[in-house]
Amino acid sequence: MRKLTYKKSGVDIEKAGLFKKGIKTLVRKSFSKEVLKDIGGFGSFFRFPKEKYKEPILVSSSDGVGTKLKIAVLADKHDTVGIDAVAMNVNDILCVGAQPLFFLDYIASGKLRPQVMLEVVRGINQGCIQAGCSLIGGETAEMPGMYQEGEYDIAGFCVGALERKDIIDGSRIEVDDVVIGLESNGIHSNGYSLVRKVFSQKELKRMSGELLKPTRIYVKPVLSLLHITHYTLHNSIKGIAHITGGAFYDKIARILPKNVNVRLNKSSWPVPPIFRLMQRKGNIEDREMYHTFNMGVGMVLIVEPDAAPAIISKLAAQKLKAWVIGEIIKGKKEVEIV
Repeated sequence: MRKLTYKKSGVDIEKAGLFKKGIKTLVRKSFSKEVLKDIGGFGSFFRFPKEKYKEPILVSSSDGVGTKLKIAVLADKHDTVGIDAVAMNVNDILCVGAQPLFFLDYIASGKLRPQVMLEVVRGINQGCIQAGCSLIGGETAEMPGMYQEGEYDIAGFCVGALERKDIIDGSRIEVDDVVIGLESNGIHSNGYSLVRKVFSQKELKRMSGELLKPTRIYVKPVLSLLHITHYTLHNSIKGIAHITGGAFYDKIARILPKNVNVRLNKSSWPVPPIFRLMQRKGNIEDREMYHTFNMGVGMVLIVEPDAAPAIISKLAAQKLKAWVIGEIIKGKKEVEIV
C-alpha cells in the first residue's frame, strides 16, 4: 500500500518554512522601535507607545484585495497587490483619525509559489512603510483544492490608535461645510467584478499596468493635517470617508448626521480616462459608476469652508491633488451628485 504524507497531499511544510525564514530580513524594514520580536512565533509582540497618549483608543480593521487578484494572476504581476491589502485597512482606520501601529497579513493559495509570495509580501511591506506601521506577523496557508492553479487570496488586519478627544465621527458636520476630494491612483481595489465583465481577458492583460495600480495610501498626508498643533486646521476636519465599496453614495452617507445631505458636483474634479472608457464600453449609467467606483477621488474630507484653501495647499505640498467637490446642505443623511 502506498504511504501517504502531507507533502504528497499537496502541502509542503518545509518549503513554507524556508519561505517564512527568507522574508524576515525584508519585513524588518517596516519595524518601528515598538516591535519586540521577529516574525515567526506563535504571537506577535508590539509595545504600545503609551507615552504618546493621555487617553488612548485602539482602532482596528480587517479587509482584503478582492477580485483584483484575478488580474494579478492573469498578468503574472504580483508586486502591487500587497500595497492594496495594506491600503484597504489603514485608509479605513484613518477615517476616524487613527495612526496605524501594526499590520498582519493572511495569504492563502492552492500551492505555495515562493517567488510569487515574495513579491506579494514585498508589496505588503512597502504598503506598511508608506503608512508608517509595522508588519509584525501573518499566515501563509497552502490549501490544495481550495484555489485554481496559480490563484491566491490576500487579507489583512491592522490596529491603530488615537486620543479619545480626537476621534473624528462626523457628528460635528453641519450645513455649509464643504467636501474636499483627494485624488485617487486609479481604480484602487473595488469594482473589479464589474471591471472583469467590461473587458475581455485579452484586454485585461493588455491593460494590467493601469488596472493593477496600487490603492493610494492617504495616511501620512492626512495625519499631517490632523497633527498640526500650532494652528486650528486639525479641528476644522469634521468627517473623513474612504471611497471604496458603495463609493460616494454609501461611504459618505455613513458619516453624515441625520439632518444633512451632501451635494457633490461631478464636474468639479477630473475623472481619469479609465473610468470613462469603462462607462462607454460597458454602457454603464452614471449612478452605477458613482456607486461602484471612486471616479478619481479615493478619499473625502468634510471641513469648515474657511479651512479648505489651506488644506488643499498643504496637500499639494505633499504632491497630493485635492479639490472642493461639494457642500453640506439640509437633508436626511443622503448623497446627491449633480
